[in-house]
Amino acid sequence: MTISERPVQSRQDYDGRSPFPGAHEHPAASRTQVGLTGAIVVLPFIALVIAILLAWGRGIAIADLLLAAALYVVTGFGVTVGFHRLLTHGSFTTRPWLRVVLGVAGSMTFQGNVIDWVATHRRHHAFTDRPGDPHSPYRYGTSLRGQLRGLAHAHLGWMFADEPTSTPRYAPDLLADPAMVRLARAFPALCAASLALPFLTGWAISGTLYGGLTGLLWAGLVRVALLQHVTWSVNSLCHVIGSRPYRTRRHDRSTNLWPLALLSFGESWHNGHHSDPTCARHGMGRGQIDPSAGLIRLFERLCWATDVRWPDPERLERRRVDVARKARAPAGD
Repeated sequence: MTISERPVQSRQDYDGRSPFPGAHEHPAASRTQVGLTGAIVVLPFIALVIAILLAWGRGIAIADLLLAAALYVVTGFGVTVGFHRLLTHGSFTTRPWLRVVLGVAGSMTFQGNVIDWVATHRRHHAFTDRPGDPHSPYRYGTSLRGQLRGLAHAHLGWMFADEPTSTPRYAPDLLADPAMVRLARAFPALCAASLALPFLTGWAISGTLYGGLTGLLWAGLVRVALLQHVTWSVNSLCHVIGSRPYRTRRHDRSTNLWPLALLSFGESWHNGHHSDPTCARHGMGRGQIDPSAGLIRLFERLCWATDVRWPDPERLERRRVDVARKARAPAGD
């Protein structure tokens, strides 16, 4: 669990526009890591093609769609409420059993084990959009070519690089938690369960192996792919496209991107999150749908969650960007 991290090449004089130091010296990951990551990325698309071909002339079974939606919601909340708002940022505390349940659900998304996920995300916040950020779309600068390459890096490319994040440095609390260590070790088994569950459920509902296969395709692999790309879009698109109503740290270009709000369970209100990372609600404005915050509110009412950090109106107002002043500000501020 202790992974050595390459020295972070950071510099105080970074101007917010140039490529990161050493950006083009991208160490390649091991063949095993590249192969596993490639399989996780490619196989769901192959599954989608197969699923469409099988559905041609037959349609898609309602049971498959309902099962896919149910697993998308459960595992999606495992990432947004469990991995992110609870374990990474400590936006609330919860009972030990619920902490484990959310960790299990998040682990079934094929996004990495819980300790590595948390460590990587904390590192992202420590170096947002400047040297040291593991998946910034500004890694290669702000030129058109650099931006396009940076978007590819932020969305997928960073997972193929040999730039590990130190778990002892960024997630010592989880390494000291026996339940989280066991959960991290169980990650491969939980990924297998994430695919076995829709296969067995589809088989049980339909009574046929064909029903199990379509359940595996739609509620297993296609569901995993959709959730992964929504999550990765928060890393990439939500630092390039959208609005920035709140002030963040220097060089931090996190944005609010409303079209992804529902699919991401509120994670795409990314500027709101980066302006106040430990807050349990990311959608700070009126009408900003944040299902993850709604679930945390439910946990609070059931007395399963305590010490919830809800938005402070006065602090929000202080963080709000003065649009006229922003328009006069020099580039990179």
